[in-house]
Amino acid sequence: MDEFKEEEIESILYIGREVSVYKIPPLKKNEGHRAQEWGDLGNPLWKGRLRIIERSSGVAIQFEDPTTVFAKADYDPAKPSVEAVLDSSRYFVVRVEDNGRRAYIGMGFLERTDSFDFNVALQDYTKRWRARMNPSEAPSDQPSPHVPAGPKKDYTLKEGQTFSISIPGRAKPSSASSGPSLLGGSGSSGFASGDSGVPALLPPPPSAPRRR
Repeated sequence: MDEFKEEEIESILYIGREVSVYKIPPLKKNEGHRAQEWGDLGNPLWKGRLRIIERSSGVAIQFEDPTTVFAKADYDPAKPSVEAVLDSSRYFVVRVEDNGRRAYIGMGFLERTDSFDFNVALQDYTKRWRARMNPSEAPSDQPSPHVPAGPKKDYTLKEGQTFSISIPGRAKPSSASSGPSLLGGSGSSGFASGDSGVPALLPPPPSAPRRR
């Protein structure tokens, strides 16, 4: 049982099937990184898999090939080790560390959807980290400010209650008494009930007799 307690549980937050790593030039003063300055993007320094792994000790970004770990970057939301470039949504700069040594590498995804999922995974972890570090600032189950305040109204029908639906364009039955109307005929008035002064449609007049 002690062996199971000592094992650290890992949770995989994201897997990038194929990422490219680039050697990048030093950052210019007061300027951000640009992928177009990394040289031939079609000829990367390394290609392999990327995983974001969460453990009890924190989160790490690992660059892996089938046999070894190429590089590793611990991700701390207080001082993030990932920075987006200025000229593309598919490329990032990652600060990696190895035995106290620190280096910056460029990283690129083949598809924008992969870089989007990578970003979302880091953002979700950052939200959970902030909620854990500042419980008082965690979002509570308070009502939305966009919903009017006040007691909820009960719109359910009680037993025996009914309601009617008025369909536009369909004339309602006339409530007037039957009898001859001014326009001829009986049983209906010259205006459709429920319409605001709009006369009912009349049949076309009979054609005049032909003269011989």
